Amino acid sequence: MLHAEVGGLSVAYERTGDGPALVLLHGFTHDSRVWRPQLESLSDQFTVIAWDAPGAGQSADPPETFEIGDWADCLAGLLDTAGVESAHVLGLSWGGLLAQEFCRRHAARVQSLVLADTYAGWKVSLPEPIPEERLAACLRDASLPNSQFVPKYLPGMFGANPTQETRDELAGIMADFHPIGFRLMATSSYADTRDLLPNIRVPTLLVWGDVDARSPLTVAHQLHDAIPGARLAILPGAGHVSNLEQPAQFDAEVREFCLSVSVA
Repeated sequence: MLHAEVGGLSVAYERTGDGPALVLLHGFTHDSRVWRPQLESLSDQFTVIAWDAPGAGQSADPPETFEIGDWADCLAGLLDTAGVESAHVLGLSWGGLLAQEFCRRHAARVQSLVLADTYAGWKVSLPEPIPEERLAACLRDASLPNSQFVPKYLPGMFGANPTQETRDELAGIMADFHPIGFRLMATSSYADTRDLLPNIRVPTLLVWGDVDARSPLTVAHQLHDAIPGARLAILPGAGHVSNLEQPAQFDAEVREFCLSVSVA
């Protein structure tokens, strides 16, 4: 992995391929390894950059005061270091919330948005009492050992029939979660981006697993209705990590969309 110093934090990231820049933002409990299929597949036509957000993977833990805007500004600093002026920005789950905030704060650097299995913030996307219960559980469970943490959170990531290989791959990633990062990312997920959505002016693709239990398809339709001109691609049989469960279809949707934007 590559490492950069951004705002006093050591930030790890993968970079591969050549072409228009495509930045991949993972969800919480995950890190850049969750993008393995996309790093392998999409690097033939894109410069693919996947970071470990501060508080995940090989990156340093951020201070307790870190909020979603701080991650967005840190990402901008990383792109400066990487020599990337603008990019297609793809966010999965919490990474989709971060992608929205990055678009709010650094709109000129966003060529297009791909929002996968994400939210406009838990408290507005999910019905009561789920947001409060989910946040309370995350804050409590941040102190669990990985031997208890992974069995609790892994099953909800998938659709009905994930392969054992896929389960094992994600379990290995989740076992390395950072308690501080998990807690701060969960807190920042309790957000509200509804004011931003009608003002997104870049081409936007929504990619969703049709059996996503953590961010149901109803959330996809909320975002689809709110973001001007947004497209929605639904992946049958996929859950919350649709990029791992249906990588071929996921990558095909992302590739076609981003290339169409680059050509336009």
